[in-house]
Amino acid sequence: MAGPDPTAVIVHACLRDGVGGSPTAVVLDEDRLSDGDRRRVPVEHGTSHAVFLRVGRDGVTHQPSPSVRMRFFTSRGELPACGHGTVAALAFLAARAETEGSHRATFHTAVRVFDGWAVRDGASTAASFDPGPVSLRRPTSTERASVLPALGIAADAAGPEVRVAGVGRERLLVPVTDRAALAALVPDLERLRDACDRAGLLGAYVYSPPSPAGTLAARMFAPSIGVPEDIANANSTACLAAHLAGQGVREIAVDMGDAVGSPATITATAHPGPSGPRIRVGGTATTGLPLPHP
Repeated sequence: MAGPDPTAVIVHACLRDGVGGSPTAVVLDEDRLSDGDRRRVPVEHGTSHAVFLRVGRDGVTHQPSPSVRMRFFTSRGELPACGHGTVAALAFLAARAETEGSHRATFHTAVRVFDGWAVRDGASTAASFDPGPVSLRRPTSTERASVLPALGIAADAAGPEVRVAGVGRERLLVPVTDRAALAALVPDLERLRDACDRAGLLGAYVYSPPSPAGTLAARMFAPSIGVPEDIANANSTACLAAHLAGQGVREIAVDMGDAVGSPATITATAHPGPSGPRIRVGGTATTGLPLPHP
């Protein structure tokens, strides 16, 4: 490892009232790292995820609207998408632009091209992006019977609103009665990992009912990708926003991270689209000190 480099930083994504958030390693990577190197970055820096960026053909970041190749890794390997990682990338790019106000980037991943937006105000950046179309279906009886008990929820107790939802990969959306029931969950993580692996699911996103103002709480368990509990999961929040849009809920603010000691909040809005609701999801972020570059 070399000395500190401003092209590798920790970004705290999806803060709640200016604190907490999900620490995410963001690295400008000109394809010189191996995938093994990329898997080691979140381990070495104590983050659940790392984001690797290649900005424009010449790597220049000081552009009004850069085109950015983006890859996401956990200790287990590469992911097709990461919502709080995208928020972190937007905050990182806005900080490198060294100007206040609005910023925009076009992101290229292995599965899609999409836009992201950021507004930088001092040390804080409000970032949001288009997560793409959300697929929603009812779970099979086998999926319910294997995943729900691993969460500590009886398969017949979760009600009819359980859904399998996908943006990139599918995950289970599971409602519980209230925030107290959510906080009391103690999943069997080994059993949950096995159940999700068999079903091809990313994990399980468990949530409380939304208030009339659209506020709620959620917990995301994803041991299959090496993340027992995620501090902030923006793509799952986007999935929930698409599901709740069918019930007339158009804006949500989801509190996460309390069970792991790092409060986070993700916001999402739903707008009518030609083939289902169009979602915009995001949060606020701050960029920390430079890291030793991998």
